[in-house]
Amino acid sequence: MEPENKNKTSVPEFILLGLSNEAELQPLLFGMFLSMYLVNFTGNLLIILAIIRDSHLHTPMYFFLSNLSLTDICFTSTTVPKMLLNIQMQNKIITYEGCITQMYFFTLFGVLDYFLLTVMAYDRFVAICHPLHYTVIMNHKVCGLLLLLSWVVSLLHSLVHGLMFLRLSFCTELEIPHFFCELNQVIQLACSDPFLNYLVMYFATVLLGAMSLIGILFSYTKIVSSILRISSAGGKYKAFSTCGSHLSVVSLFYGTGFGVYLSSAASQNPRASAIASVMYTVVTPMLNPFIYSLRNKDIKQALRKVVS
Repeated sequence: MEPENKNKTSVPEFILLGLSNEAELQPLLFGMFLSMYLVNFTGNLLIILAIIRDSHLHTPMYFFLSNLSLTDICFTSTTVPKMLLNIQMQNKIITYEGCITQMYFFTLFGVLDYFLLTVMAYDRFVAICHPLHYTVIMNHKVCGLLLLLSWVVSLLHSLVHGLMFLRLSFCTELEIPHFFCELNQVIQLACSDPFLNYLVMYFATVLLGAMSLIGILFSYTKIVSSILRISSAGGKYKAFSTCGSHLSVVSLFYGTGFGVYLSSAASQNPRASAIASVMYTVVTPMLNPFIYSLRNKDIKQALRKVVS
């Protein structure tokens, strides 16, 4: 038992290997990620300010959009600033406490993103399929409850993973082939049996992911069916334009998420998986403000007021 104990540490420090070990690429990575983070932060913040300042945008759709923008800011802020700091300080170490905190909030805001997209799909379903009852169904109380439910489920999901992580013990090999503490990569470093952690992780991911995806698919099946029954081309375009931006964001978010999963499953190179994960952790949240502002006249007008 003694040799085994010598190879274990109770409060380890992890080493984030990042996207590349080449020194000449670090300034390029720093500039690229700093630019994307600033664009993401500024774009989503402008969306929030525009919705708050313009009384015409105080509707359920924009209420959930402002919360999605806030979640996207928090989502990227859990990983990118630490990566930038590591590059700047030329230090790849993250403490045990820092790692578990990063995993907790990354999981929290990632799951919250999925649930907000599902709630927004339901909002569009009610608006298009039940327009006469929209204000009654999507009242302030219902919107608040849907947001609260999304937060509660996301918090509980992250808490379960955090508590499960605390039961693991780690050895001296603590190099994470990623630019942040990705749950699956960290579990692989455990000395103790991680079977229960994997069981909970995959069960929760499948359950919550399936619930979110089924909700979105159900909503858009009903929406498409309702739009096809509209006789005029102008009416069809108007109905589709109200949900076109959301559908683009959903496709981008789920598409990049599944793409990263499939690429990591097909490739045995964890560094390639880390590079692919940049799409849904940084690029997708950065693009969301552009998608909503370019396809939405109300947001464009509100943004002009904020900027001017």
